[in-house]
Amino acid sequence: MTVIATNTTAQSALMYLNHNSSAQSNDLSQLASGSRITSAKDDASGLAVATGMASDASVLQQGATNLQNGTAVLNTADGALSNISDILTRMKTLTAQAQSGSSSTADLGYINDEYQQLMTQIGSISSNTNFNGTALLDGVANYSNGTGVKFMVGTTSADTLTVKLNAADATTLGINGSAITDPTSAASAMDLLTTAIQTISGDRAQVGAQLSAMSFQSSVINTSLQNLNSAKSSITDADIAKVQSQFSTDQTLTSAAVSALSDANQMNQQMLKLLG
Repeated sequence: MTVIATNTTAQSALMYLNHNSSAQSNDLSQLASGSRITSAKDDASGLAVATGMASDASVLQQGATNLQNGTAVLNTADGALSNISDILTRMKTLTAQAQSGSSSTADLGYINDEYQQLMTQIGSISSNTNFNGTALLDGVANYSNGTGVKFMVGTTSADTLTVKLNAADATTLGINGSAITDPTSAASAMDLLTTAIQTISGDRAQVGAQLSAMSFQSSVINTSLQNLNSAKSSITDADIAKVQSQFSTDQTLTSAAVSALSDANQMNQQMLKLLG
């Protein structure tokens, strides 16, 4: 049927033009952003999954930073314990010197002066070793008061590693009050220092074990991040070659629809000639 009141051909051409133009616009958005999902309507479920993955990845990134901080704390503590171990070794050497049999009373006095200075240095190290303003080895702050400090290293609050240190002051080491006044006191001090050195060695071994745990957890986080980012990419990232090919197709269809709409609009003008 030939009519002039309703140009259904033009309406059909316009519908396809709008559809092809919208598809072409979506292709351009994907090409410009590099993302397959530029709005929720593109893939609602995929967007929800990808958002959850992005959230987990962000938390894991912070977990990696927390691990770096925890590692720094342990390295700081280990450095201080190493210094204390060296001091204890020197103190033990002094006790051996005092037992040489050739040391005079004056010599013993000088030896004891150094011994006491070294003891004071141990107290200074244990009190002043800190990380971000928090003492590590004083036996009062959380790191060394028996509770330890937790570092979140996963995606939930249950994923934690605890940094727990031991106090390293002279009292804790069992040498506070010891002195070198004669060979007998030197021998007693030597026994105390032998135990103190063993204690410090054990403390450093504990620190090393915690450093090892953090190193393994760091590897776990790096692997998890890689897997999360890869999975997220498969959901959200656009296949540029595929989208470019689709864009060329939609561009051609849009051009064809524009041409068809132009021809459809001219049809009524042609039919008016029938009335002439």
